[in-house]
Amino acid sequence: MLYLGRVQGVGFRFTVEAIAQELGVEGYVKNLRDGRVELVAEADEKTLHQFLKRTDDRMRYYISNKEIEYSKATGEFRGFEIRF
Repeated sequence: MLYLGRVQGVGFRFTVEAIAQELGVEGYVKNLRDGRVELVAEADEKTLHQFLKRTDDRMRYYISNKEIEYSKATGEFRGFEIRF
């Protein structure tokens, strides 16, 4: 998933990380050089929808658009991290 808007420099990654840890979501969040934020998340469908809703609710003032791409979970992640 890619988030667009004023999503860098506003605590976006740290907020997403906290929500992911609360819900047990695995994956990562990362700032991109073009100003977007990349989010890769794995969880069961219900938890994933809850995670995305909480993220949208908490960061709604900063998000102008998002691009979502769903795919099959890889199982490669252990926990959730902020990547640099």
